[in-house]
Amino acid sequence: MDRVTETERFRELGQQLRVDSVRASSAAGSGHPTSSMSAADLMAVLLEGGYLRWDVDQLTNPANDHLIFSKGHASPLYYSILKAAGIIDDAELSTFRQLGSRLEGHPTPRIPPTDVATGSLGQGLPIAVGIALAGRRLDRIDYRVWCLCGDSEMAEGSMWEAIEHAAFNRLSNLTAIIDVNRLGQTRETMLGWDLDRYRARAEAFGWHAITIDGHDVEAIKSAYDEVLAVTDRPTMIMAKTMKGRGVKAVEDLPGKHGKPLDNPEEAIRELGGERDLRVQLRRPDPAEPHEFAVAGGELPSWDVDEAVATRLAYGEALTALGSIRGDVVALDGEVSNSTHSELFREAHEDRYFEMFIAEQQMVAAAIGLQVRGWVPFASTFAAFLSRAYDFVRMAAISQANLRLAGSHAGVSIGEDGPSQMALEDIASFRAIHGSTVLHPSDANQTAQLVAQLADRPGISFLRLLRGKTTVRTPADEKVIIGGSRTLRDGDSVAIVACGITVDQAVAAAETLADEGIDARVIDAYSIKPIDAETIRAAARDCGAVITVEDHWPEGGLGEAVLEALAETGDRPPVHKLAVRQMPGSGKPEELLRQAGIDAEGIAAAARNLAAG
Repeated sequence: MDRVTETERFRELGQQLRVDSVRASSAAGSGHPTSSMSAADLMAVLLEGGYLRWDVDQLTNPANDHLIFSKGHASPLYYSILKAAGIIDDAELSTFRQLGSRLEGHPTPRIPPTDVATGSLGQGLPIAVGIALAGRRLDRIDYRVWCLCGDSEMAEGSMWEAIEHAAFNRLSNLTAIIDVNRLGQTRETMLGWDLDRYRARAEAFGWHAITIDGHDVEAIKSAYDEVLAVTDRPTMIMAKTMKGRGVKAVEDLPGKHGKPLDNPEEAIRELGGERDLRVQLRRPDPAEPHEFAVAGGELPSWDVDEAVATRLAYGEALTALGSIRGDVVALDGEVSNSTHSELFREAHEDRYFEMFIAEQQMVAAAIGLQVRGWVPFASTFAAFLSRAYDFVRMAAISQANLRLAGSHAGVSIGEDGPSQMALEDIASFRAIHGSTVLHPSDANQTAQLVAQLADRPGISFLRLLRGKTTVRTPADEKVIIGGSRTLRDGDSVAIVACGITVDQAVAAAETLADEGIDARVIDAYSIKPIDAETIRAAARDCGAVITVEDHWPEGGLGEAVLEALAETGDRPPVHKLAVRQMPGSGKPEELLRQAGIDAEGIAAAARNLAAG
């Protein structure tokens, strides 16, 4: 192909992508065509120039490049790309945003080869970092990760976490393309078209930076050629573009964001009319993922009556699991000596990722790693996972399989005080669609649950304790997700506990027994799904239920138990013991007593119920 023909092909494909973005949004009566039109030339050259390597006949080919639309609202452009590549047809393009269509308002994995959902801004680039890490350190395949970003989302802190981590890990297989179209939803962005300031920031973080006119296809091609020559760092292309490019009624005008064009037929004529160009994408070179040697082994176990912190059991179990399974990887938020994921790092350094104090990037990297089939476990203090909650929420939409371990939960951590005490974590993770929430009370439970989570689909949260608890579960007793343990039988009152409060519940039951009150104690280590059958049987047999948890009363164990009993016609009274006042610093036993969730508080509540 000679130079003139190639340039014209780029331009024509760019116009087709614009036209199809307008058509899709017009058919839906909603969408973001102007945000799509600004980046059309950037994507046209990426496709037609052979830079994006996709085997369209095998979209799961491990050697395929990855295209992440961090600016997920530009989905009309993304779907127009899929049409140009022959992955979808024009009929499907016209179903954009319709009920049941794979072409949702923002991309999701319902439509291959989409890796993740990217509707919440500031998430695509952090996830792209995770995929690039997988390619560099795990798969060891020379695929590239191309990430289209919006300039508005450059205000998100998560973008700068990603930019810093990509530079630190020297991810030369990652390219961020910033569509600098100047206009956000309501006004101009902070930097407008000041590409020099964008460039200075990227270079200060250690990226190779390129600034271009994002509508000059020759300059775009030169930039992509430059990308391929950079081998020691990630590259950021900052492209000056115009929102709504090519249509005078919307080009570079405020107030046009997120709206279909008023006169789509006229706009299509202005863009040169409909086209039906097909792109023969360059196929990747054949490649096989790198395989790690697996030493084998078995899970650790502890003797009954030992005192062991569940966070230590997590570290030891995860390390053993890493020896049993070569696909298990670990990430930590620079507290690995507290979560004990450092044990995994010492044994499997090639599969450990230090994410430093950047919880959004940690969760995003885990999402990226699981895109490539790896089995990530990410750990930090449970309280700090709240920083990354939007990433967890979006991970469920992405159909991601994540295992998040949060240690140092509840007032039982003691002197560090309320800033470190996760007291809303059970509630927040229970609210995630399809999630699993576990709170083991001892080390043997923890080890078995860690192993089961490796094959658990969806988002899983494992709540871990700072302090030691008594091992009550025999090593040979089966522990299952959705199960529970009945530690004491009785018919006067049922006490349902989890985590740190299990020891307190047992102590309370022993005190009550001396008073003639026969309490049944249930260790509800699986909060979602909860063992509803055991809970209902206890309610029926005992006539009264006490739930006790080191958590706020909203959304935790107590409400999980109430949900299990919601359809019970003769539901008995359920008394929820939980942390109800803002705690301060103090010794763990003092704080448990202050909250009324120690053995004395549980016994007092049981006496009242038994007397009533």
